[in-house]
Amino acid sequence: MINRILIRIKVLQIVYAYHQNGNGDLKSAENDLQFSLKKSYELYLAFFLLLIEVTRLQNRILASKKEKYIPTEEELNPNMRFVNNRFIAQLAADEGFWKLIKENGISWDNDEDFVKRILDQVLNSDLYAEYLEAEEDSFEQDQQFWAKAFKQLICDNEMIDEYLEDKSIFWNDDVEIIESFVLKTIKRFKEAQPANTVLLPMFKDEDDRTFAIKLLRQAFLKKTEYRELIGRYLTNWDADRVANIDMVILQIALAEIFAFPTIHTSISMNEYIEIAKYYSSPKKVPFINATLESIVRDAKRDHKLLKD
Repeated sequence: MINRILIRIKVLQIVYAYHQNGNGDLKSAENDLQFSLKKSYELYLAFFLLLIEVTRLQNRILASKKEKYIPTEEELNPNMRFVNNRFIAQLAADEGFWKLIKENGISWDNDEDFVKRILDQVLNSDLYAEYLEAEEDSFEQDQQFWAKAFKQLICDNEMIDEYLEDKSIFWNDDVEIIESFVLKTIKRFKEAQPANTVLLPMFKDEDDRTFAIKLLRQAFLKKTEYRELIGRYLTNWDADRVANIDMVILQIALAEIFAFPTIHTSISMNEYIEIAKYYSSPKKVPFINATLESIVRDAKRDHKLLKD
C-alpha cells in the first residue's frame, strides 16, 4: 500500500524536520520514518473501519426506531439495503482485517459524533436515494455504491480532512494519497474473492521497505557531499539564500539518483519535480529542475553516473 511516492514524501518530511532542528541522529530518524509510514498504513485501515462503523450506526438507529412506543410502518419495515450491503459484509467478515485493526489499536469508538456526521452526509445524498431505488440488487451494485460514495462524499471533504488531521498529526499530508489507495482497493473487491486477498499489505514487497531506509540513510550520510555539489551549480544564487525545503528536495533527489542504479534518472527527477510543486513555491520549481539537470548532465559526462 505504501508506494515509493509516499516514501519519498515521508523521507523529505523527516530530513527537513531534522535539518531544521539541527538533529543528526540517523537512528532516531530511521525510527521516526518507520513510525510515520506505519501511521500512514493505519489511516488506510481506519478508512475501511469507518465504512463499517457508519453501516453499524445506521443499523443501530433503525433498530431503535422499531422499539419506539408507536413506530410508523416505515420504521417497522425499513429499507435494509444499506445496512445489508454485501461489500461491507465481506469486509467485516475478514478476520485478517480485524487482526490488523487490533494490532494497530485503531478505533472509532470515541468518535461517534464524527461517524454520525458521515452517515448523515451519506443518507442525505442523491447517491443514497438512487442506491435504494435501483432495480439491480447485487454485490457489484453494493460495491459500486461505496466506491462512488467514498469518492464523492469522503474524498476532498474538508470537514473530514480537518477531523483526521486533528485525530493524528501524522495524517496531515497523507489523507489525499491514502484516499486514492482506499478507492482503488474498494474497486478490487469481488463477490467470490475473500477480503483478505484484496486489502493491500503495508509494503508491496521488501524492496520498497529497503528503499525507504536506504534513501533516508543516503540523504543523511551524504548530506555535506550533496550540498557542496549543489552549491557548485548555484551560479546566480547564494546557497545560504536558497530555501531550506528546496535544498532538502535537491539533497534527497541526488541521494536517489546516485544511490539507486536500477531507478532511471528521469523517473527520479520527475518525481522530485512533482514533490517540489507541492512543497516548494511555483517559482522555485524551474530552479530545482535546472539544477538537477545540470548536475546529472555533468555527472554522466564525467562517468560519475553510469545509468540512464
